[in-house]
Order: sequence, then structure tokens, then C-alpha cells
Amino acid sequence: MRVLVTGGAGFIGSALVRYLVSEVGADVLNIDKLTYAGNLASLKAIENAPNYRFLKADICDRSAVSSAFEEFRPDYVMHLAAESHVDRSITGAADFIETNINGTFSMLEAARQYWQGLPADEKAAFRMLHVSTDEVYGSLGEDGLFAETTPYDPSSPYSASKAASDHLATAWERTYGLPVIISNCSNNYGPFHFPEKLIPLIILNALERKPLPVYGSGSNIRDWLYVDDHARALWLIVQRGRLGEKYNVGGRNERRNIDVVQRVCAIMDEVRPGRAPHSDLISYVTDRPGHDARYAIDATKLETELGWKALENFDSGIRKTVDWYLENAWWWQPLREGVYSGERLGVLKKV
Repeated sequence: MRVLVTGGAGFIGSALVRYLVSEVGADVLNIDKLTYAGNLASLKAIENAPNYRFLKADICDRSAVSSAFEEFRPDYVMHLAAESHVDRSITGAADFIETNINGTFSMLEAARQYWQGLPADEKAAFRMLHVSTDEVYGSLGEDGLFAETTPYDPSSPYSASKAASDHLATAWERTYGLPVIISNCSNNYGPFHFPEKLIPLIILNALERKPLPVYGSGSNIRDWLYVDDHARALWLIVQRGRLGEKYNVGGRNERRNIDVVQRVCAIMDEVRPGRAPHSDLISYVTDRPGHDARYAIDATKLETELGWKALENFDSGIRKTVDWYLENAWWWQPLREGVYSGERLGVLKKV
């Protein structure tokens, strides 16, 4: 089985590649541009595996992508490459439009050209998974869950660009018959997560006794999904999901942001006790513009149709995550020192 993965040096992408290479035994081609969030160190465990290869390329480079299709001849395509940080999209939306929309268009067209030229049996077996986010649905009230039929209502440049890419994927399936499936996931967490995101930022700041920034009152709610559970879900979806359908992937672990931070602090108090509790480091900061109040995924379709179930609950997953960061400074220390040191992102200048 040959699987082409885009964005495989990112957080979710690297978890997927490690799973496919080590657990599934698939032949994997990882295409990644290696922006600030792409890190080949995340693939150190499988970098020399005979069933793994890497191509540094931009998905917007149609020629490079088309050549990769023709040379590797994938059975499946799993498209994860994207600009993904909401804060960065607030002050630098252009990169999100280029990669998430134009890059997805490039991937769809390259896949269509390749698929149309396949022999009948290979053409019937080919599948493409477009990996997206629950942020396309906008903000929930106190009740309810995002379903696959929930209307799109994106709030940030990031979520708007992902919503556009989802619509492109749907249109290419409906117009051209390209065998595409879409997945929309809740907030991922776990090992190898770039330190600008909430959980790794809080862990590392707590370790270094730096302020722990919490947006607004910390009341925003997210549904947390352990990244390895997500990787398993994606492999199930690309193999067995119904073509033209969407599948929501969520961990059924809703938490307020402040509760996530408090839980990390409690674990840090156990494993790195100090004179004062880590919660004393919590610092409430000005909220993010357009900050959605609540996300929560209904994963019933995925669970009932494909038999997927998250193996980690939040308590087990967050402890594994904290332990991993404490034990793997070799991975995150170079990022903290040379790429992102923990500064606030996405702050608009006052006019």
C-alpha cells in the first residue's frame, strides 16, 4: 500500500506518518515544505525505515506535486499540509489563503490528473482524504455538538481558509467524481506539538517558571483529541469511509481552557514541585479577536460506521503529554531557542 501524505513533518502529520510506517507497514511518501512548524526531528524514529521517503516541496508547486504523483504512484492520498495557527492568521492571513486554499486546489488537480490516467482497477481503488478542522463550523452555544451536517460559519482567517478548502474538495468530488473524503477534527494534543499551541506552551512555560497566558477569562471550551487516536481515525477513514462524505473526529473531552491549564499545573506540581504551586503563574491576557466560545464534536458517525473509538481520555492523554515534554527536551529546546520562545502572537495594532 502506497500512501502520499502532505504536511507529514507537522504535528498531526508526523503522528500519522509514524503510525503508517511503524504500525501499518505502508510505503509512505511525505511531502512537506518545512515551514516553521515542520520539523523532521519529529520523524527521527522512522527516518531510516525502508518504507519511508521524504520530499521537500510546496503543495502550491503544481509541477513538483504532479511529478511526485507520477513517480510514487500512490494508492491513497492523505492531505494534511496547512497553515494552522489561528493567532498567526490574524496578522498574516496571506499565507493561509495561499497554502490552505491554493495549495488544496493544486493537490486536487494533481490528484485528478493522476487518477484519470490510472488503469481501471487502480482507478477504482484510489482514494483521497482531505483533513480539516472543526473550526469551520464556528462557535457553539452552551448546548449541542458539531455534526457533519452543521452549516459552516468560520470566524478567523484560518477557519475561513479551511472552510474554503473543504468546499473545493466537495466540489471536486461532485463535479469530477474524484474519490475524496473529508474529515473535521477537534483540538489535537500530544507529543511533538509545536510550542506555540496552548498545551505545550503551558507545559514548557510552567517548567521554566514563566507566566502561563490564558486568553480572556479562560472560559472558552474545546473538545480535546489525543493525536495518536486521530492518526488511527484518519487511516480508517481513508480506507473505509464513504466517498463524498464527511467524518467528524472528536475525543468527547470538553474542557474550559482554564481547566486545561489548571490540570497541567496540578501534574507539574506532582512531578516538578516547587515552593509555590504552578497555578500562581497563571496570567490572564486580552482575549483573541473573534475567539469562538465553544467547540464540541459529535463523532457518532465515525464510531458507528467505522468502529473507531478514542483510546485516551483527557486525564490519561494529558499526563502522557506532560511526561513526554519533560523527557524530550532534545526535541523542543531548539524550537524554544531558535524558532518560537513563547511570545504572544496575533495581536492587532491599535488604529
